[in-house]
Amino acid sequence: MNVSSLIVNIVIVFLLESCKNYDEIPYTYKIPNQLEDGIKVGSLSEVNIDSTILIQAIKRIQGGAIGQTHAILVYKNNILVLEEYFPGNEYFWEAPGHYGEYISWNKNRLHSVMSVTKSVTSACIGIAIDKGLIKSVHQSIFDYLPNHQHLKANGKDKITIEHLLTMTSGLGWTEWGVSYSNKENPIIGIWYSDKDPVSFILEGSLEYEPGTHFSYYGGNQILLGEILKNATNLNIDEFSKTYLFNPMKIDSVQWSEKFNNGVIEAAGGVKMKPRDMLKFGIVYLNNGKWNQQKLLSKDWVEKSTKAYLGNVSIKIPGEDSGKVGYGYSWWTKKLKTKDKTTSIYWALGWGGQKIILIPSFEAIIVFTGGNYNSGTDQFKILEDFIIAAME
Repeated sequence: MNVSSLIVNIVIVFLLESCKNYDEIPYTYKIPNQLEDGIKVGSLSEVNIDSTILIQAIKRIQGGAIGQTHAILVYKNNILVLEEYFPGNEYFWEAPGHYGEYISWNKNRLHSVMSVTKSVTSACIGIAIDKGLIKSVHQSIFDYLPNHQHLKANGKDKITIEHLLTMTSGLGWTEWGVSYSNKENPIIGIWYSDKDPVSFILEGSLEYEPGTHFSYYGGNQILLGEILKNATNLNIDEFSKTYLFNPMKIDSVQWSEKFNNGVIEAAGGVKMKPRDMLKFGIVYLNNGKWNQQKLLSKDWVEKSTKAYLGNVSIKIPGEDSGKVGYGYSWWTKKLKTKDKTTSIYWALGWGGQKIILIPSFEAIIVFTGGNYNSGTDQFKILEDFIIAAME
């Protein structure tokens, strides 16, 4: 397709989208069901959310305005006030577009949350440090990689746990620029390599002084998973179950992907229910606590959710979030709202998986989706409708 044809097609899509009358899409708001999961439910009016504006958002989601959305949850002032599920495709690697079976999503179905996993892995590192099982984020990663000491060379000994958390290891890997359907992408290439995952990652060339350059690569979190295992004698699935999920009475999380040698894919392999994604977000909104039980330190939450040094003005491919920052495996941004500038942060996974926290509104928004080969306009929905309905 030549450039002129592409432009014509874009214009046609834009015109068709602008002509849609979303008001004609039927939708009736209902209060979420009260379950025995520790989440209180209530109505939009209880938390002063304008239902007229929020319903416009739901109708746009139903009309496909932001691609394939599988779930949206809105939580405000300690109450879940919106929970909606939509039909869509399960993720399946081998299928065209990674679209597996077309199903009706619901609150009981596990969803692949992709790189939201990174934020879970970060939380596990924080818990291990709080418990004294790992001394500090400033330790060399090789303090906890005893079987890979031969790779402690050419400046790589300066890579710390904090550098992995913040994607500033200095290794010359990046996921952006190569399709996730292509084994030339270095996060996909691990699966096709005859090397063990840790060796594959650490044999990458050191291109930058650790701590000085952001480069998005899930290999960092895979290393963190192995560091956690060697520091605690527990695989990350066992550790997260014991110290993170069990206290929240979450028993269905699956670490669904492991490499041939048993190393867990700690960058994108988790499956969760949307309500459990919300519960994970609530811990951060409450400065590390679930029902007054401390799971993470307040200091860890603060460091996780503030941009690290030079990790600012990052543009995420396929996302409409604009320029953002990156902390301890959480994304950060300041939004201009009606009366002020609002700081937000979120866990993000490929395809439209998000746990968005807006502390000044005491709010959390959860999305799941299936936009693996296309962008998503979830931030447009967030800013133009969800936040607008809260103001």
